[in-house]
Amino acid sequence: MRQRSLIAITAALAAGALTLTACGSRDDDGGSDSGSDGTTVVIGVDAPLTGELSALGLGIKNSVDLAAKTANKDKTVEGVTFKVEALDDQAQPSSGQQNATKFVADKDVLGVVGPLNSSVAESMQKVFDDAKLTQVSPANTNPALSQGTKWNGGTKERPYKSYFRTATTDAIQGPFAAQYVFNDAKKKKVYVIDDKKTYGAGLAATFTDEFKKLGGKVVGTQHIDPETKDFSAVATQVKSSGADVVYYGGEYPQAGPLSKQIKAAGVKIPLVGGDGIYSADFVKLAGAAGTGDLATSVGAPVEDLPSAKEFVANYKTAGYKEAYEAYGGYSYDSGWAIIEAVKKVVEDNDGKLPDDARAKVTEAMQNVSFDGVTGKVSFDEFGDATNKQLTVYSVEGGDWKAVKSGTYTG
Repeated sequence: MRQRSLIAITAALAAGALTLTACGSRDDDGGSDSGSDGTTVVIGVDAPLTGELSALGLGIKNSVDLAAKTANKDKTVEGVTFKVEALDDQAQPSSGQQNATKFVADKDVLGVVGPLNSSVAESMQKVFDDAKLTQVSPANTNPALSQGTKWNGGTKERPYKSYFRTATTDAIQGPFAAQYVFNDAKKKKVYVIDDKKTYGAGLAATFTDEFKKLGGKVVGTQHIDPETKDFSAVATQVKSSGADVVYYGGEYPQAGPLSKQIKAAGVKIPLVGGDGIYSADFVKLAGAAGTGDLATSVGAPVEDLPSAKEFVANYKTAGYKEAYEAYGGYSYDSGWAIIEAVKKVVEDNDGKLPDDARAKVTEAMQNVSFDGVTGKVSFDEFGDATNKQLTVYSVEGGDWKAVKSGTYTG
């Protein structure tokens, strides 16, 4: 699953003062106990650090920062100090591509975590792959990024060997939502809306296919302009369609007002979306009208995972101003996967980085396997996460509550 002028953001951390600017910054002490000797390895982070999706982007950045600080504190890779370089893509593909070029130009960057948006990832993949620079997304869910454009036609082909992700894909998320809506929520008539973006349109398509297979009826479809917040026309269409549920493929800045305006039109039916709407900001934007709305998100609830307790506690102790949000655990695991790959490369080269470190790190990533915040972290032949867990959340009492976890059974 992801635009304002650039701003400066200062995050107070337990390990010291860290100043980050939205156009890009490096954590110069990295929370390191390793001293100034040895080798510096930079982990890049690309995410929307400003604009409407910054809540998710800042959670990604902070979580990778915590991974780097933990590795330095524990001396996970002897002789290596990890530092974080964060660049703001403003959820724009053009900015993402420019950021990818900047990361490639920095010889110290051996891996990049991000981006949030699948459309941004599309613009970055070739730049990274040409440079053999590893990219690990904690949030991209469009299947084509890892399995090629013909993935849904029975022909899966990995376009870029440097691309990995710790989040599961919409090939699973959309159908999982459809099964819950049809079988558990007992909704049979859906109105499908999307924002025409790579993520939103793709997610809506996989939901629709599964919903129809189950016997559900699509009573209407519409595309909205993500630059507007007036959805009165589509709300009227939903009302006249007779739908008992709305499925929205897109993100929370539009989903919140959309839900609110549909309810205001007198349509008291739930809006359902994917991980792009699973944010506290959706609840704020939808207000009381959001009660009963549903979202699917990758993985099990971080707060409920025994493996995540240390992450949650350490994140709080570090004093980050922003919440880790939906992708915090996956971002930490993405950063840690890069750290594990660097560790393997260093150990295989007599305790130092080889000249072709980027290529070696990309090779090592394919076989990375460890118990992470979100569970077992490893990658299949496409670079996709082997962890296929998903959760349905419902807005109750002004917050998201998990109502069902599991995997898609196709």
